[in-house]
Amino acid sequence: MSWSTLFTNWNLLRFIRLVLGVMIGMQAIATADWLAGMIAGVFLFQVVTNTGCCGVNGCNTSYRTNEVPEKEVEFVEVKDTK
Repeated sequence: MSWSTLFTNWNLLRFIRLVLGVMIGMQAIATADWLAGMIAGVFLFQVVTNTGCCGVNGCNTSYRTNEVPEKEVEFVEVKDTK
């Protein structure tokens, strides 16, 4: 991990994870609750490494397009024989 990972690509969810991690961590220290401390640690780990539940942009879909080149269509004129 580099320092650039910590200081770049901040978005709304990363800020929310930071706030939740700090708040839950403070509550865990105040109540001596180890489970809340572990949850706070998970949130803070996600903030530091810029990952979510699925990893770095794991939930994003790729925008691959399978464009098929258009072929020239030939039309045949059909006449009515009345």
